[in-house]
Amino acid sequence: MALLSPSPIEKLLAAPAPAAAASCGDEKSAKALEFIEEVTKNTDSVQEKVLEEILRQNADTEYLKRFGLNGSTDRHTFKSKIPVVTYEDLQPDIQRIANGDRSPIFCSYPISEFLTSSGTSAGERKLMPFIHQELDRRQLLYSLLMPVMNQYVPDLDKGKALHFLFVKAETKTPGGLVARPVLTSYYKSEHFKNRPFDPYNVYTSPNEAILCPDSFQSMYTQMLCGLIMRLQVLRVGAVFASGLLRAIRFLQLNWQDLCNDISTGTLSPKITDPSIRECMAKLLKPDPELADFITAECSGENWERIITRIWPNTKYLDVIVTGAMAQYIPTLDYYSGGLPKACTMYGSSECYFGLNLRPISDPSEVSYTIMPNMGYFEFIPHDDSSPLTLSRDSPPPLVDLADVEVGKSYELVITTYCGLNRYRVGDILEVTGFHNAAPEFRFVRRKNVLLSIDSDKTDESELQRGIDNASVLLKEFNTTVVEYTSYADTKSIPGHYVIYWELMMKNASCPPTNEVLNQCCLAMEESLNSVYRQGRVADNSIGPLEIRVVKNGTFEELMDYAISRGASINQYKVPRCVSFTPIMELLDSRVLSVHFSPAAPHWTPERRAPAMQ
Repeated sequence: MALLSPSPIEKLLAAPAPAAAASCGDEKSAKALEFIEEVTKNTDSVQEKVLEEILRQNADTEYLKRFGLNGSTDRHTFKSKIPVVTYEDLQPDIQRIANGDRSPIFCSYPISEFLTSSGTSAGERKLMPFIHQELDRRQLLYSLLMPVMNQYVPDLDKGKALHFLFVKAETKTPGGLVARPVLTSYYKSEHFKNRPFDPYNVYTSPNEAILCPDSFQSMYTQMLCGLIMRLQVLRVGAVFASGLLRAIRFLQLNWQDLCNDISTGTLSPKITDPSIRECMAKLLKPDPELADFITAECSGENWERIITRIWPNTKYLDVIVTGAMAQYIPTLDYYSGGLPKACTMYGSSECYFGLNLRPISDPSEVSYTIMPNMGYFEFIPHDDSSPLTLSRDSPPPLVDLADVEVGKSYELVITTYCGLNRYRVGDILEVTGFHNAAPEFRFVRRKNVLLSIDSDKTDESELQRGIDNASVLLKEFNTTVVEYTSYADTKSIPGHYVIYWELMMKNASCPPTNEVLNQCCLAMEESLNSVYRQGRVADNSIGPLEIRVVKNGTFEELMDYAISRGASINQYKVPRCVSFTPIMELLDSRVLSVHFSPAAPHWTPERRAPAMQ
């Protein structure tokens, strides 16, 4: 099976389908399902071939030569010579590329751009080298989604999808390469902008709205189009659950302006983007009846089932609700009347991994089948009770894709065509079963992540740094933070971080003022990574951070409660993130005062200059 050169099935999947040729679409779906069966039945041999192709393609790169691979393409030599690495290990080489070095460091193909991943401990997004050739491989995975879905939900070619899709800020590295989030890269690519017509993938949102960098104008236009075409909408979604809930909140705040546009057939002056105005001039016609209907639905207090009330033909929500997004499921159920929630695909900036072959399953049962043609995958056995320590001198016992065991958890390690070799992604996965010879995984969590509202990921060290920086403001009041914990509050839209503080004051007659405690919230936000700050400032996907000051002795009560439930007093540690309802109730019953960040933290799309070594 050719993987670098497309197979006959891959060529057929990539070919444009004539709009009128339903049989061609059926043939394409059949071939897509055939392709899934073919690669999952031959998982290990496909993996062996993928590794061989990657190593042959990149044989002359500096990185592989550095470890003495000498052109070998076999699995055993690769594993014996190439170390397992983290982003920090690769950062010096990545910085060389970012600064303009065009030599083949990781990959024989030129690096076309960087895809930005979640933040590093220094507060900057990670830069993942990307090659233009990889777009075809990722497009192939997208082409498999609807053929799988069609097996579960019929007639999706009879209407449209209301998907709220957005581009985010991008920047350039000192060497001139663009650096941007993975989906922004895809939406701005010719693969997306000039995609062939597919009756199963027609969006209500025009490209002009999706590609508009102003988040308000983009959301406004996408919502307006969704309302105008409400009876054609068969599925409603966003990338993450948090994004769909922001869209509902946007409708709550802006329905009057939207209804005015629909009633009069004129676009709001708030929308200034010329390409959007030109596009909407062809689409927007006066429809007072529709405006009256939306007014009746949105003007009342009750927003339960608002999705099915406005878009009555919606069959399911197309939205990720696994991992940190599971916290939004009850709110989605409220707004949708419990519509099925389809998590279709699993991927990241580093690599696209696989598909959910049972996309309408309950969120608690979602598993993704790793597609063995997407990259070379290895797995570090993971056990929270006895974490594995990796060292260069004693390589860890990594497990191949076909050899993982059901019920066990692993950390994902990838080798990609873009030049990442044995790279630790940081995702913890649990094996739930197999599809043919390909394992199915449940996404458990990101390694070490405490808090997440949207695409942000905050770990314990970062939270501690925020506490330390905020505590500086308390010194003049002879006050210190003696204990703290946190949680991601997703009941508000957008969600926000809540930090519980227990304070010790040497002089109770001179406590920190409300203004100072509010400033502590902002100081914490300034300490968090650029992904968080972008969510606060540019994307409006995260609300102001909140500090709740609790009574003295609260955290001792928390320990007593944990011990009463069987925790060892010798091993008890204050949890730095909580979600268990009785613990939350205990903390909230002890709150003395509540404080919010009074302003947005500093954020700019420009990358910070790297620190001198």
